[in-house]
Amino acid sequence: MQSSPPDGRPFTVLQSFPEPRPTTNPYVVMLRDALDEVPGTRVLTFTWRRALTARYDAFHAHWPEVLVDGASPVKKAVRQVLFALFLLRLRLTRRPLVRTVHNLELPAGISRREVALLRWAERWTTLRIRINETTELDGGTPVETVVHGHYRDWYAPHPRRERRRGRLSFVGQVRHYKGVDGLIDAFRQTTDDELTLRVAGRPTSAELATRLRSAAGPDPRITLALDFLTDAELVAEVSEAELVVLPYREMHNSGGALAALSLDTPVLVPDNAANRRLAQEVGPGWVHTFRPPLSGDDLTGTLARLRAQPPAAPPDLSRREWVDAGRAHAAAYRRAGAALRR
Repeated sequence: MQSSPPDGRPFTVLQSFPEPRPTTNPYVVMLRDALDEVPGTRVLTFTWRRALTARYDAFHAHWPEVLVDGASPVKKAVRQVLFALFLLRLRLTRRPLVRTVHNLELPAGISRREVALLRWAERWTTLRIRINETTELDGGTPVETVVHGHYRDWYAPHPRRERRRGRLSFVGQVRHYKGVDGLIDAFRQTTDDELTLRVAGRPTSAELATRLRSAAGPDPRITLALDFLTDAELVAEVSEAELVVLPYREMHNSGGALAALSLDTPVLVPDNAANRRLAQEVGPGWVHTFRPPLSGDDLTGTLARLRAQPPAAPPDLSRREWVDAGRAHAAAYRRAGAALRR
């Protein structure tokens, strides 16, 4: 397999995300930086002009639904036309479409046209990347496994706070499927005045924010900080927690769990194959599980076990170095490109 295009240029990959901003998901920023360190590889961030006119050797999609959405009906319609033209260009120029499987299902509530365009992109995907080994995918498209990298280096510049005994926290963007209202209900089942619950992160809608405030009610042990968190604020919130609770109704991949572990904070997550494997990987005492729905007993029982047998060593994240992820992604792009040249 060739390590670069025949004319000696760097192997150029167009990513599906634009030039990063302060609010950009750190995962894609760390991936871009890791790829920049791979010899013979060049990264382009996304613009429609680049997608339709630039010279590149592969396209890497992360959350393709973003490309067919828009802030207004007109912008959405324009983007959907551009997306269709972009897919046709990839097809005609035989450029591979590589997709990271962040989510197993299409987003809820999207239009039929969006579903059709995303299904079209799925059919034309050359290779899929899964970010944990337990993801089960059909055998119709080649698959590479590149596990989600850690956040240790990303958060290293920011000071940590002193751990607060009895502090349970949910930290990160609040979405319906993450079940934060269920966490609040479970916490209110507890009676220990030493326990506190902190929910920090921006909800995706005003309706969801209102629901959380109503669920918290008059319980003085619960505090809500429903706004966007800077990296420094996230580090402060996570490092203060005795336990980070991720009460997701369904959990496939979670950067939130890895963020907490990168800051040496134990997590409570739903019991499934992916999280059991993560628990084995990082070592005893770091990943605790519950069987949904979450209850007050799950919270108090986990804290009791954590205190009785605290972790003896930092979580082992050695399999999640970004230098390895960068190389593995570059190899996946080349594999996809070679498959189309056969």
